[in-house]
Amino acid sequence: ITLTMGLRLFLGGAPAGPAGTGKTETTKDLARALALPCYVYNCSDQMSYLTMADIFRGLTQTGAWGCFDEFNRLIPEVLSVCSVQFKAVCVGVKGFVLEDESTHVVTVDGDTVSLVPKCGAFITMNP
Repeated sequence: ITLTMGLRLFLGGAPAGPAGTGKTETTKDLARALALPCYVYNCSDQMSYLTMADIFRGLTQTGAWGCFDEFNRLIPEVLSVCSVQFKAVCVGVKGFVLEDESTHVVTVDGDTVSLVPKCGAFITMNP
């Protein structure tokens, strides 16, 4: 219920808990129950803000969910830019109006892409 409420508020979700407790599986199962694709990305310190922008653009255009596993492994500089990118998607989804074509796009990291408002993002972190 908490994850679906996060989506209803045009946000994401961040299941917490120790390793091996089903955080990622819970997110994938919820997406499956709602007939939505869910892609799992294993985050590492090698990911750049450009990689994250590509992922967000893809999720936005397809209406898929992204589950960013071990999100805490990203370096602070990437986390900072990533939060701005995700905020742009959240604002786009919140402002989406079916009858207004101008709301059917969102700009992520300088690129304007089509918006499917079913998209969502979830993170998991291990201590």
